[in-house]
Amino acid sequence: MPRIYLGKILLHWCDACHAPVLSGACACGAPTRPVAVTPPGDARPAFPDDIERVNRIFSEHFGAPLIPEGHIALLNKVPAEDRMDEIVLGGAVVGAVRYFPDERRWEPLPRPAAAAYLRPAKRYVVVDDGAVPFIRDEGASVLAPGLVSIDPAVAEGDEVFILTRTGECIGVGRAKVDAATAETMERGLIVRTRKNIASVSLPGAATWEDAVAANKQILADYEAASVKFVREVAEKNTQQPTVSYSGGKDSLATLLVVQKALGPVPLLFADTGLEFPETCENVDAVAERYGLTVLRVCDEETFWQEFEKSGPPAVDNRWCCKVCKLHPIGRLIGENWGECLSFIGQRKYESVKRMQSRRVWRNSHVPQQLSAAPIQQWTAMHVWLYILREKAPYNPLYERGLDRIGCFMCPASDLATLEIIRESCPDLWAMWLEKLSAWQEKQGLSHDWIERGLWRKRGDADEEEDSYN
Repeated sequence: MPRIYLGKILLHWCDACHAPVLSGACACGAPTRPVAVTPPGDARPAFPDDIERVNRIFSEHFGAPLIPEGHIALLNKVPAEDRMDEIVLGGAVVGAVRYFPDERRWEPLPRPAAAAYLRPAKRYVVVDDGAVPFIRDEGASVLAPGLVSIDPAVAEGDEVFILTRTGECIGVGRAKVDAATAETMERGLIVRTRKNIASVSLPGAATWEDAVAANKQILADYEAASVKFVREVAEKNTQQPTVSYSGGKDSLATLLVVQKALGPVPLLFADTGLEFPETCENVDAVAERYGLTVLRVCDEETFWQEFEKSGPPAVDNRWCCKVCKLHPIGRLIGENWGECLSFIGQRKYESVKRMQSRRVWRNSHVPQQLSAAPIQQWTAMHVWLYILREKAPYNPLYERGLDRIGCFMCPASDLATLEIIRESCPDLWAMWLEKLSAWQEKQGLSHDWIERGLWRKRGDADEEEDSYN
């Protein structure tokens, strides 16, 4: 998959604080070093459920967990056929996990730096001393003459660690033959070594409070710039100011900034009827915490009417955003103020279209609404560190493996995320499957149309609507 550059990658690491820092210097005074994550580089915290999933995947494959207790870990979503998350520990990418939808399975993809955190109990090979410099220094593959031993669990196609006789990791790669075959070979390829960028990962315990402290001045500067932007936009435009709130992290950070700039403003919430219960609860919790009025609109009936005519929304035919969010919000604005100014949690690191978007704009589907993006330049790490600094009530769904919040069956979600939702929200997913099955039968679609997630894409031109993040 091609790399996507949406802006400068700001992620650095402080080896003194063992924490991520979003500039070249830490608040402790120590210099930081850049973390070589794959673009767009919009890394986020690994929450407890993320850590459990990563450790389960590595334990099942290698017999040992990867992420130690008490260490800060980040996940960086990278372009892939479905979903792949890089894992950052100690200031380096130490590996990744990749999801295979057809098999409903995750695969670990370690890098040599992972050996600073685990010693594989299975799926490894040991090589002769004479082969070490060629593999370690030149990235050579493991050939039969250099093989000392191979773990019996290794199957063809498995990811493996390459170890010296003393147990030092000198590389990782993919086995080209199984263990039984390898033991009979006198020549030929055993493991194709993966060529990774050399990186240093320094283990060390830290907390997210430490990370917030390490970014103290950075967060203050970003907050000040965004507050200034909000005030300038509000001074130039006399419409009623509002915050478009979705129950997601970006709209929460936007709300916090707008409150500091303007004081309390009403929240606009488009309840599609397909929201997670936790999202609706978060809207109420945030409104209560900050003493805010919520203007809520729900158009679930219209969604199902359109579904009966057009079928499920797709990533390239997202009619749901217009029908259940934009048009109802436009009516709500018209009924209350005629027009309004809405601050929206849009960030350029989310997508190419949002990177190219103006910071103040009007959506043709909601002409009553002038939209503005105070946190356009923020990365996901800015957002999370800011929310943690403010001790704001964020949506608990983030702690259950979701990295974005929207309708539970959003077609823009990857199949890995939908599988997480299927497992954690069986009642919601059963209802959706019933609707999909009825449409599948009505249209005479293929037997695997649902199982392979084919309902998520029509083959039309890409259509990305504004949403409230």
